[in-house]
Amino acid sequence: MKPLETIRMAFRSIKNNLLRAILTLMIIAFGITALVGILTAIDSAIFSLNDSFSYLGANTFEVEPKGTTIQGNRGGRTYKRGEPFGYTASMEFDERFNYPGAATSVSLTCTSRAEVSHKEEKTNPNIFVFGIGENYLDAKGFELVAGRNITAREAEEGSLNAIVGHDIVKQLFNGKTNKAMGSYINAANIKLKIVGVLKSKGASMNQSEDRRIMIPLQTAKRYFGTQRTNYTILVAIQDATQIDNAIASATGLLRNIRKLKASQENDFEITKSDGLIDSIKENTFFLRAAAVIIAMITLVGAAIGLMNIMLVSVTERTREIGISKAIGATRKNIMLQFLAEAVVISLLGGLVGIFFGVMAGVGVSAGLGGTFVFPWAWITIAFITCSIVGLVSGLYPAVKASRLDPIESLRYE
Repeated sequence: MKPLETIRMAFRSIKNNLLRAILTLMIIAFGITALVGILTAIDSAIFSLNDSFSYLGANTFEVEPKGTTIQGNRGGRTYKRGEPFGYTASMEFDERFNYPGAATSVSLTCTSRAEVSHKEEKTNPNIFVFGIGENYLDAKGFELVAGRNITAREAEEGSLNAIVGHDIVKQLFNGKTNKAMGSYINAANIKLKIVGVLKSKGASMNQSEDRRIMIPLQTAKRYFGTQRTNYTILVAIQDATQIDNAIASATGLLRNIRKLKASQENDFEITKSDGLIDSIKENTFFLRAAAVIIAMITLVGAAIGLMNIMLVSVTERTREIGISKAIGATRKNIMLQFLAEAVVISLLGGLVGIFFGVMAGVGVSAGLGGTFVFPWAWITIAFITCSIVGLVSGLYPAVKASRLDPIESLRYE
């Protein structure tokens, strides 16, 4: 019997037992949906994070008090939260860190809920306001489409000038950059003059990079700073191969500024942008494992159901098997026919599951504001898994059918 004819017969048999086949097919589909959907969503989220941090590059590192960054698996140990980096300590590091080719940026996240207005127009209260120094744009990879950067003098002495994101220009000035330049806006109860407009960077992880206002660091300190305010220190190194040496130099200086004794551990953390992504991937391991376990449990149930259907099918088609053997079908032909039927049902369930799984991944990516990554690897794994489920479930029924005595089968009612 030709392979194509075997597949045709498998489809005819599925059509004759359509309801049972669909029920089993859907159980398989649910398992594959869980497998492909969750894993695709995780991959899309990580890809989006990679995209978000890609502008930092491999030649930057950020300094934060201990306990504020994302932690990996540390064997269940907990750490006391470090004291925040105040303005004086941050500026002291900025002045004293003179590693060759390094540019230091001190910044302050003022608020994430500012409402910005210009005349009659206003935005939703979800605008980020940052206080920055002159090196911030370069370190973060922002580009200007119009105007100028915050100067070192403005960062040190303060001014009521601001750099705004693309979305703010779009909402308040109908996207006209030339109209925005030199105009005054109100943000977080501060009247600011627009001196620069950022190039659009789009959204990532449900947070738009274009919904932000940047003001001089000293101005941010004046309006938003407190005794417990933490200032973010970001260092960019020209030569990426020198990143570890620069971190070692920064660590020594930071310990000196924080007045730590030789016996004391660091009360701060230095994080490279690529290291943060690795930490996030490490934390998603358990999510992946859970997705695989859920899918496998569902697929075991589907395999049992499929085997049951095939055994019932063998009983119902005993006379048909006898006729086939009587006209020349071999044991191999019968076995391949039933195996093909089981594999086809399993693969059809897999196709349905892959479709819903990919749609789930698309939905999660859209919800996070990230980029969808088509899961070729997980689709391949899903097809292999479905094939194995079909073969395992159909093997015993196929062997049982092939061993039926043709005379007894013809006599079966």
